[in-house]
Amino acid sequence: MRSCLVVCFFAMFGSALAQSYPEKPVSIVVPFPAGGSTDIVARTVAQRMSETRSQPIVIFNRLGADGRIGTEFVVRAPADGYTVLVGTTALAIGPAVGAKTNYDALKDLAPVSQLVVTPNVLVVHPSMPAKSVRELIALAKARPGALNSASGGTATSNHLALVLFNSMAGVKIAHIPYKGAGPASTDTAGGHVDMTFSPIVAALQLVQASRLRAIAVTTTARATALPNVPTISESGLPGYEASSWVGMFVPAATPRAVVNKIHAAAVEGLRTPHVKNVLAKFSADPIGNTPDEFGKGFRQEIVKWSKVTKASGDKFD
Repeated sequence: MRSCLVVCFFAMFGSALAQSYPEKPVSIVVPFPAGGSTDIVARTVAQRMSETRSQPIVIFNRLGADGRIGTEFVVRAPADGYTVLVGTTALAIGPAVGAKTNYDALKDLAPVSQLVVTPNVLVVHPSMPAKSVRELIALAKARPGALNSASGGTATSNHLALVLFNSMAGVKIAHIPYKGAGPASTDTAGGHVDMTFSPIVAALQLVQASRLRAIAVTTTARATALPNVPTISESGLPGYEASSWVGMFVPAATPRAVVNKIHAAAVEGLRTPHVKNVLAKFSADPIGNTPDEFGKGFRQEIVKWSKVTKASGDKFD
């Protein structure tokens, strides 16, 4: 009887809170630097959310530890909907590679919505003889251990894209970690490494200037920014998919009615022409799925990357 009363109380409390929400400015925490793709997505969507909800939304960039510092800040914040995290694929990769954190992303965060999905693009230096995925696989098998691939850092999405590629293709292309996807793409263009699975925003200008050759994208559908570049799945490795995403989360105990309000505002923002145009510039496809759909996909990603990393035998610390 008592437990029923407690549940009813919190349900009523959550409903009352949702009716008045938001009554004050909302803080959106981006755990990565200002000006990066995650920050651009957050600011673009937040601006529209602020306009439709008549309350200011303030972006805070809380950097450090590959996003873990900003994430922990949100986890420890009051569960009232006034502190929102804009997280990335790193939240699913962390548990998969055994990253040490002071929180459990599955238990301590409530998914709101996956905002966008962005492909990485497999690019090689123009001197590389391989011009397709099939040719690259053949080259890697003919020269075992000779090829290398840059990434934005160990256990980043573009590193995991390589791990998955090696596993599915049965090759061993060496990993060269950099401090960011930008330097990794630049050094690939300079001929210091053979290839990289780069975020499109970091490689697009180099591809357009013919300083990098785009072989394939990592998503299941072609990228709007590179419509003539095939997917890895359609050009040699059926079923390959290693997309990056940006999504919204709140502390786990946030009332569902408040989560739904944040979700509605975010989805409304994603549907506006201005937001779509900004996101299209770096081939970010709007998603706006429900909290339950996002939560299910999030759990599936952790399982997927856990299997991939365990099977690879690579070290990720």
